[in-house]
Amino acid sequence: MDIKLLSPSCWSDYELIDSGAFEKLERFGRYVIARPEPQAIWNKSLPDVEWQQRADAYFKKDKKSEDRGEWICKPKMPQQWFVNYRYGEMNLRMRLGLTSFKHVGIFPEQAENWNFIFDQVKRIGSEAKVLNLFAYTGGATLAAKSAGADVTHVDSVKPVVSWARENMEASKLDGVRWIVDDALKFVQREVRRGKKYNGIILDPPAYGRGANGEKWVLEENINELITLCGQLLEGSNSFLVLNLYSMGLSALLARSIVRQLVGDCTGEQFGELYFTDSYGKSLPLGVYYRLWRK
Repeated sequence: MDIKLLSPSCWSDYELIDSGAFEKLERFGRYVIARPEPQAIWNKSLPDVEWQQRADAYFKKDKKSEDRGEWICKPKMPQQWFVNYRYGEMNLRMRLGLTSFKHVGIFPEQAENWNFIFDQVKRIGSEAKVLNLFAYTGGATLAAKSAGADVTHVDSVKPVVSWARENMEASKLDGVRWIVDDALKFVQREVRRGKKYNGIILDPPAYGRGANGEKWVLEENINELITLCGQLLEGSNSFLVLNLYSMGLSALLARSIVRQLVGDCTGEQFGELYFTDSYGKSLPLGVYYRLWRK
């Protein structure tokens, strides 16, 4: 039982320049941004003055909120721009934007999972049906679609689903099934309908709200969600990907819950996703668990 650490290696449009003092300095395409990062508990390698010189946009947290804030931008910094990601025959183009929650529209460490999803769909074939839950702006959706899958994309936030559709069009893809709904309620209905999927991707937040205000708490709801996903997943020619971002949750926890509730598999991988900055500091950015069945 080996925990594998994975870091994307073919991201020409992304670079973790420096990290420390609970912040990270990153390059997305042509632009450099600085934003909070709770796991960067060490010291910065570059002085603050150089961060300020390099950063085209700097996120300033609202003193009254842990999550919200505003971006302080230099004149040349746009509110929106595009980055590209390539892997094999997959060629993605995604729009980025400066949001009040410090996010920019992609989680670049997820590129390792995009590669895995692309390869798994290619293995299964063009008949593969893939369900992406808590699908955000659609990186995993586009990876599956690029490989030829029939993809259902579920997220509870309508503007985010619209953003994902923009990314699909920018990537010159089409045919995704877009669903604005609470993930748990959607899965409950799919089980009642007797639906089956060859691939299921879960990227649940620690806390959230559904399309109609449904409350999501990871520790309270994850057991039921994965139980239902186990019923939706095909017994052969299938795969599952689970990401967990909540600090304190481990890859072993992800493995244990999926293996108990989903069952046997042909193979599995689990561990941490990370990037190493230019000064050799490895920043953990979430845990993952993957299984596949032949």
